[in-house]
Amino acid sequence: MSFSVGSLVQARGREWVVLPQSTDDLLVLRPLGGTEDEVAGIYLPLEAVRPATFDLPDPERPGDYRSSRLLRDAVRLGFRSSAGPFRSFARLGVDPRPYQLVPLLMALKLDPVRLLIADDVGIGKTVEAGLIARELLDRGEVERMAVLCPPHLAEQWQAELRDKFHLEAELVLPGTVSRLERHKRFDESVFERFPIVIVSTDFIKSDRRRFEFLRTCPELVIVDEAHTCAWGGEGRGNHQRHQLLRELADKPSRHLVLVTATPHSGNEEAFRSLLSLLDRGFAHLPDDLSGAQNEAHRRRLAAHLVQRRRADIRHYMDADTPFPERAEAEETYTLSPAYRRLFDRVLAYARETVRQGDEGAHRSRVRWWAALSLLRALASSPAAAAATLRSRAASADTDTVDEADEVGRRSVLDLVEDESAEGVDVAPGADPGEGSDDAPARRRLREMAREADALRGEGDAKLQKAVQMVRRLVADGFRPIVFCRFIPTAEYVADALRVALRGVDVAAVTGTLPPDEREARVLAMGDAEKRVLVCTDCLSEGVNLQELFDAVLHYDLSWNPTRHEQREGRVDRFNQPKPEVRVVTYYGTDNQIDGIVLDVLLRKHREIRRKLGVSVPVPVDTDRVVEAIFEGLLLRGRGGGAAEQLALFEEHFRPQKEELFREWEAVSTRERRSRTMFAQESLKPDEVARELAAVRDAIGAGVDVEAFTAEVLRAAGAAVRQADGALEVDLAEAPGSLREAVGMSDRFRARFARPVGEREVHLTRTHPVVEGLATWVMDTALDPLGQGVARRAGAIRTRAVERRTTVLLLRLRYHIVVTRGDAERALLAEDARLVAFAGAPANPQWLPAGAAEALLAASPDANVTRDQAADYIRQVVEGFDALNPRLDEVARERGDELLEAHKRVRAAAAQKGVRYRVEAQLPPDVLGIYLYLPT
Repeated sequence: MSFSVGSLVQARGREWVVLPQSTDDLLVLRPLGGTEDEVAGIYLPLEAVRPATFDLPDPERPGDYRSSRLLRDAVRLGFRSSAGPFRSFARLGVDPRPYQLVPLLMALKLDPVRLLIADDVGIGKTVEAGLIARELLDRGEVERMAVLCPPHLAEQWQAELRDKFHLEAELVLPGTVSRLERHKRFDESVFERFPIVIVSTDFIKSDRRRFEFLRTCPELVIVDEAHTCAWGGEGRGNHQRHQLLRELADKPSRHLVLVTATPHSGNEEAFRSLLSLLDRGFAHLPDDLSGAQNEAHRRRLAAHLVQRRRADIRHYMDADTPFPERAEAEETYTLSPAYRRLFDRVLAYARETVRQGDEGAHRSRVRWWAALSLLRALASSPAAAAATLRSRAASADTDTVDEADEVGRRSVLDLVEDESAEGVDVAPGADPGEGSDDAPARRRLREMAREADALRGEGDAKLQKAVQMVRRLVADGFRPIVFCRFIPTAEYVADALRVALRGVDVAAVTGTLPPDEREARVLAMGDAEKRVLVCTDCLSEGVNLQELFDAVLHYDLSWNPTRHEQREGRVDRFNQPKPEVRVVTYYGTDNQIDGIVLDVLLRKHREIRRKLGVSVPVPVDTDRVVEAIFEGLLLRGRGGGAAEQLALFEEHFRPQKEELFREWEAVSTRERRSRTMFAQESLKPDEVARELAAVRDAIGAGVDVEAFTAEVLRAAGAAVRQADGALEVDLAEAPGSLREAVGMSDRFRARFARPVGEREVHLTRTHPVVEGLATWVMDTALDPLGQGVARRAGAIRTRAVERRTTVLLLRLRYHIVVTRGDAERALLAEDARLVAFAGAPANPQWLPAGAAEALLAASPDANVTRDQAADYIRQVVEGFDALNPRLDEVARERGDELLEAHKRVRAAAAQKGVRYRVEAQLPPDVLGIYLYLPT
């Protein structure tokens, strides 16, 4: 005998629901009222399975007025196959903000999905991309997915997918691929063996791996930090990454979601290369899309691009999304006389080095990068300077000019387009690798290294003032991150802070640690009340630190304004518990390097962000600007003191600076227009509100979770109290079965909305605590011998009714069949509905849908004895046959609504010949019968 999806069967002494994965011989079943963890398979040739019917409630077990509400909420919170317009929301471990539904709705209007999510830093792009992935998986439109990201973000993606979307992903990285390959067949790819993978883009872009990935790539690909895959004519790594995505996008059915906060690096060609992955025609769009003549272009691109500032979503649809206020300050230091003498000596050496042009172009470039390495390290710290002076230049081991430039840029500059932040914080080396150990140049390097060593501690005015600034931040209640450019600087600063700040947990996190250990080191700081994190830019991109830290000190200025913004974005983002974050830009007034970078790049970047509300990258390659700056400083500078040299350079560079600023302003004006065009205001809020209301009605909104949790715990005997918006729980007096279902320590503190403080647990509808409570309520209510807090039947007297009224709690199950061509796919949907009628079952007067919901909140105004309650309930049970036709009709009507919602949000699929039908499993389960009697 075959069983349809959603039907009720009996086996192994209990009732089960048939799931879509079942076949003719194997039934995949979930216990009635059970969780996904309890899913089992039954092989029909070996075990007996028979159809089951759901018994009506027992009149002899009436409950009180809370019973109906608790059971109704337990049923809804227990659903994992919701009947709302979105299939995925019952499986989410996060309550999405209304604005985060916009990319999902846009995606569902496309087939295939080709979307660029370019929202500002800290808005929640990972959640927006995850929503799309979870929905396509739950709709059965994709079975496999891959996330391509920088390697240092892989574990964060894995945690986000697991905790917020209940998706278990495997990491495909250089250190994991051998282990994964041991679990596959010889004729099988890793990407076929594991349905959900997170892959390092740099690892997979090589020819050896790329062809296998292209051959077996999943149907859905999400690309994080997608700007690193743009191609503007420069950078071999970027070209390889772009070529990989180009080949992935060439498959017409591939779903592709690109995620980046900086889609436009200032290079128009690179930006167009990203857009062309969505639609090849976008490569030829005009640079300026404003004006009536370009309206068709704007509309076409707007279907694939969402790009919003914080101001666009802060009060979206009457839902406030709090972001912290950013308090910015500049602090300065002055070099000590000894440090200034070393600076002048190093600058003179660097100028001599780069002016030697007698050994060919390649050696000239090696010397150039060695000189820049030395200047940058000296501006950072004596520790970084000494390490650099004693090390061979990274570019010295290259053979060509192009190789020297590529290695030099990676080791000295701040390339945000470079996908991997690994290795860029190592002291770069200043020895160009020429001559013997006793050569005069090498002796000078060693002498300067000894001078740098002598400046550590007392001789380093930059360090001394920084220690005082960090002490003040900690005293003001802040938990700062101190960003340094090089590993030796971070370790040097951390050592000094540990000595100076007693009772403060100070940790250094640099590229010397593998990514998983970096995260563990940071998380371990959560137990300390006072803490300071000193790190390099290995933590500047993509890593969320807002729950543990709330201030940023730029100990070393970045030479790229975008990197500065990424650093600050680690704490200045949604879910930051503090209302204010503090940012301190720290520089030397007589340090030529700091002064030039600050004046030419950082202050202009900050000015444009204040005006526009979003960062606009430098309109030309930032490293080219930096190189031009230092060419002027090193090649055109003359002898004399630092101040005189800086003044001469500023005069020389003024025309280039003014031209750069004019171009930057023009780009910012274009960016302002773009943000206005693609903030997706064309997607009307009422459309978003309709779908959001429908899904919340189907699964229960966040406020339902909080009320349900508190009421169940109190009713079961736990001590519960509200404290500062959190729920403090003590389970010591609760039944053992409840404590086991909760699975927490007897005492815990919970919140139901972010931000969540330390030592607090964030409870969502799919959190194991809430899921355990819902299962416990259901199991004890359905068990004839159970002693739970909910009952399947009850009766009260209340002023809320003028005649006897009965509320029925129904559980509806649906078989959704999706047909694409000749293939059919089965899905299961579940829903809980309340219906009410006045009078006797033989002559019911059915009430509007809202009337039943309102009665659940009614409180008793007079007593009903247990015998009276049982008698009233028995009358309904005995006359129930007269109600069944109407209940079947309710199930079918709800099925029609479900079908309409399913088709409405996925309208694009209909254009590709996809058809849907919904079959109600009749009769619906009657979970509860509750009578309301007039006083």
